[in-house]
Amino acid sequence: MPRITLTLIIALCAFAPAAHAALPVPTYFDVKSGSHPHDVAATPRTDGPVYFTAQSTGKLGILDPKTGHVEEIALGPGSAPHGVIVGPDGAAWITDGGQNAILRYDPHSRAVRRWPLPAEAADANLNTLAFDAQGRLWFTGQNGFYGRLLPASGELKVWKAPRGRGPYGITSTPDGAIYYASLAASHIARIDPQSGAATIIEPPTSGQGARRVWSDTQGRIWVSYWNTGQLGRYDPATRNWREWKLPGDAHVYAVWVDDEDKVWMSEWNSNAIIRFDPRSEKFDSFPSNRSNAAVRQILGRQGEVWGAESGNDRLFRLNARF
Repeated sequence: MPRITLTLIIALCAFAPAAHAALPVPTYFDVKSGSHPHDVAATPRTDGPVYFTAQSTGKLGILDPKTGHVEEIALGPGSAPHGVIVGPDGAAWITDGGQNAILRYDPHSRAVRRWPLPAEAADANLNTLAFDAQGRLWFTGQNGFYGRLLPASGELKVWKAPRGRGPYGITSTPDGAIYYASLAASHIARIDPQSGAATIIEPPTSGQGARRVWSDTQGRIWVSYWNTGQLGRYDPATRNWREWKLPGDAHVYAVWVDDEDKVWMSEWNSNAIIRFDPRSEKFDSFPSNRSNAAVRQILGRQGEVWGAESGNDRLFRLNARF
């Protein structure tokens, strides 16, 4: 039986729910060994497929949660896909760092289309993507870029980030605004959808390592702090910040907000998924049943939370209603 460190025990105890609370247990789905799934995106229907990026093998995975069957789509020579989301057109949209291109997988024709980045962003290190309210696709590159693709015309444009390296997570608000997080430069930024200019917004904690961002239903921006183990929230309406420290020596990687405005995070030190209720300001922990889960991203659909355990070659599903 693997040894559990004292630090992990302390962290799990700090997150432990009250004895009477009945928390749901994750359901796990094995994917092909060595695929190391990075990001995951569930289609809106609760019986529909779930996409994931098999970053190490250059493929798009498609899980049927009803049967557990996994199909893989080869994405091309040199592929190393990172982010995946389901677009308003029902297709899977992918950032492929290996091909330095934006990809679209059509579930009906099964065709993969590519939009290579221009020469000035040849080393973008593509990360994540989000659609705005006008159907424009925005994306980040950790080596200091962010960009926009117009799917209808195929026009693709990139900008250099105002402080260089770092653009990582990206999100769209209900009114269509776009924000990204800069891991290396420890800030978030708002992109002007017309000019493409990025305005830096500084969190109160310096050097926090803002990694991923997600909007709630009110347009408030939730931020995972990798370096300092905090959860941050920026309210564009008031321009005010709030921050919460997770118990223990936390490293918060992913953040996602469900349709009831509960905040879900992956926390690497306790090897767990964490739920934060903004009303009660309470944290609940859902530890993995295997060590080294390494959950890098969380997404979901109505009543469900989905993520990928890149360290264990499997996906998980959690009931969000409890």
